[in-house]
Amino acid sequence: MKKHGKKYREALKLIDKPFYTLDEAISLLKKTSTTKFDSTCEVHFKLGVDPKQADQNVRTTVVVPHGTGKKVRVVAFVGEEKIKEAKAAGAVEAGTSELIEKIEKGWLDFDVAIATPDQMKDLAKVAKVLGQKRLMPNPKSGTVTVEVTKTINELQQGKIELRLDKEANLHSIFGKVSFDEDKLKENLKAVIKAVTEVKPSSIKGTYLNTISISSTMGPGIGIDLKSL
Repeated sequence: MKKHGKKYREALKLIDKPFYTLDEAISLLKKTSTTKFDSTCEVHFKLGVDPKQADQNVRTTVVVPHGTGKKVRVVAFVGEEKIKEAKAAGAVEAGTSELIEKIEKGWLDFDVAIATPDQMKDLAKVAKVLGQKRLMPNPKSGTVTVEVTKTINELQQGKIELRLDKEANLHSIFGKVSFDEDKLKENLKAVIKAVTEVKPSSIKGTYLNTISISSTMGPGIGIDLKSL
């Protein structure tokens, strides 16, 4: 069993009940941050779905109103005519053949990859590598697009992909501990709303089983779903 450090144990003492209102949870989140650096705020959902069923595989995106506080490195697989546009919008690399060659040599120093539809066929060469790192452009996540500038801007402003794992859990970030409480609350509400809005129609029972939040290396704080 993993042993936690002194700071974690002290933070854990501040959590004296299983569930809190959203306001209480956000306040506790800031108080229980245990790192010297500006911790990332995370939200964790346990959903009442079966990930093995195609119609219950929850996946969507959301642009949080105040950004995530994280600098997002975007690469763009685009034709020659859009390279300048992509780089002007903030892409760290743009193109296709040279970019693919760079990735084949092991370069993966980016967070998100986007592609125009006409370039997708060429990505077969690196599809396995990108897929394993969850970096493969996908229409469902909005990363296969003809709107290059708009998509890069949204990603850099705080567009998040929400995606279910094999255990019916969904994890996301929603800001930094240094954000004020109102901004964190608005970001978190946006994520919760986005997950709620994509509830599969085939779900008849409970959809949101649990929601908890935490800071990097901090203890989990359960949210009272009735308070939402």
